[in-house]
Amino acid sequence: MKKNLLNNFIEKLKEFPLWIKQVIFLYLYKDLSAVMSDDFINTPEEDLLNLYVPFLSYIGKTELEERAKGFEANIYTFLESVDEGMSIMEIALNHFWTLEEVCRYFLTSVDADLIKAPIPTTILAMAGFMAGRYRTGEYFKRVGKINVDQLEMTIRRQKELTEQGQKVKIAELMIDLGYITQKDTESLIIIKEEARKRFILDSSLIPEGVTGNDNKYMAEIDELKKQNAMLKAKLAKLLSMFKKS
Repeated sequence: MKKNLLNNFIEKLKEFPLWIKQVIFLYLYKDLSAVMSDDFINTPEEDLLNLYVPFLSYIGKTELEERAKGFEANIYTFLESVDEGMSIMEIALNHFWTLEEVCRYFLTSVDADLIKAPIPTTILAMAGFMAGRYRTGEYFKRVGKINVDQLEMTIRRQKELTEQGQKVKIAELMIDLGYITQKDTESLIIIKEEARKRFILDSSLIPEGVTGNDNKYMAEIDELKKQNAMLKAKLAKLLSMFKKS
């Protein structure tokens, strides 16, 4: 898969007439706003994890060449992609990884000083949440949505309720206390759920190393191919009906 596959797709969309792009934007905005808060929808480009481009540190470049620390193979594949200047999203697409997987490799590389610092707090916070390192309260604290005192107060309140026999999630308490909104929490949860999905922009492009003897991704790829074939058949049928009418 070519590194710029998604960019090429986006460039094609940009060539559409303005009146078409306006409708596409409207539908996409409606789709996003139904499940996400404005804060998440309007995230600045520099704070968006998907578009973040990490850089190898001197230690990272050395480790990529010598492989002395014996990391798992995917870490070195991740480092190779970073060395090629790929963003987090491009790395996921090029290797048929989920965003959750990329975040784990990213954080492992950060912990080992393989990635150049400083890294924006918002990027680390989202990567940590995606990888399961941070829970909801910790994420909102790290991005500045709540402060340390508010988080501690929420934790104390949760402990009190637990002792009374009531099980209440941290996120629910933060909403009750007015620190965050229901939409904030729902947005974060759905982003994490989506991060666990593998996405293939073009199912005809199979990554190197995925063969008939490697079944890791083949079932998902075959399923996507079937879905694509069904969609094409439906479109062809609709087109035929349109021509007849």
